[in-house]
Amino acid sequence: MIIESSFALIFGLLVLIWSADRFIDSTASVARHFGISPLLIGMVIVGFGTSAPEMVVSTFSSIQGNPGIAIGNAYGSNIANIALILGLTALICPISVQPRILFKELPALLFVTALAAFQLYDNELTRLDSIILLSLLILLLFLAFRQAKNAKDSNNTELFSKNPQTVQISLGKEILWLLCGLILLIASSRVLVWGAVNIARFFGVSDLIIGLTIVATGTSLPELASSIAAVRKGEHDVALGNILGSNLFNTLAVVGIAGIIHPVTVGSELFFRDILMMSMLTVSLFIMCIGFGGTGKINRVYGALLLACYISYTAYLGLCIINESSLNHFNF
Repeated sequence: MIIESSFALIFGLLVLIWSADRFIDSTASVARHFGISPLLIGMVIVGFGTSAPEMVVSTFSSIQGNPGIAIGNAYGSNIANIALILGLTALICPISVQPRILFKELPALLFVTALAAFQLYDNELTRLDSIILLSLLILLLFLAFRQAKNAKDSNNTELFSKNPQTVQISLGKEILWLLCGLILLIASSRVLVWGAVNIARFFGVSDLIIGLTIVATGTSLPELASSIAAVRKGEHDVALGNILGSNLFNTLAVVGIAGIIHPVTVGSELFFRDILMMSMLTVSLFIMCIGFGGTGKINRVYGALLLACYISYTAYLGLCIINESSLNHFNF
């Protein structure tokens, strides 16, 4: 069983990375056909696309009666997105920050993070909590698309002034790839969860730790690939918007869907360890984006600090895994 699970984990990760990359590229291409701005593509289109693995994984986990994996996956991915992915991305290329992000997107993420902390302070995620999260997601999506509609300019005219038949063929091809990528995302996420759960439980690790480590890191790989690709192409709006959008979707959609399916009761360590870490990273990101010198850039020094935080956090979780495994082995 451990050999089959290891193969499933590796195969699921490889297919997940490829299908997520295909899905993101196709989704962004379709969005550009309709004149959606780069920042909105990062916040909504790419942010939603790269959160698709988390949503599918958490849905399956909740249905199968493993809500700890679902919650750990969402908040563990948020931590990885800021500390690991933004850290690595900033080390490769410093990320410029638009003023709009400081006054709109980041405050929204701060509010949503505070709401998540408030809801889990009593160690419970009820269906009412989940309804509030999903309702807020719908509101944010409505505001984002309304703003995109109002901001449309001559880009649409320029795009569709090309040969209509060529544009239609290209659009149809991208939609086909989008659907194929989405199907593979769902399938590979399912395989990934099966393999990761079996391996971790073989060593006697809890559902929450599984979600925070193996599953969270695996489902965050699409964000890593898309952010690095975006900064290399000079699309800093897409790179940063991808992380902000993904964290918003993880907190609102992933946790909301999981809580609707299966209300969750968790240990106090989730709040005092993981929620606290996620909140501190979100506040730190806001401070970094403001910049002490008013540069509006996440530089390599900030990137190194974020990466150091992730390494320290992961090392601590590793100690938790060792302790849990040793305790379960002793009890056995």
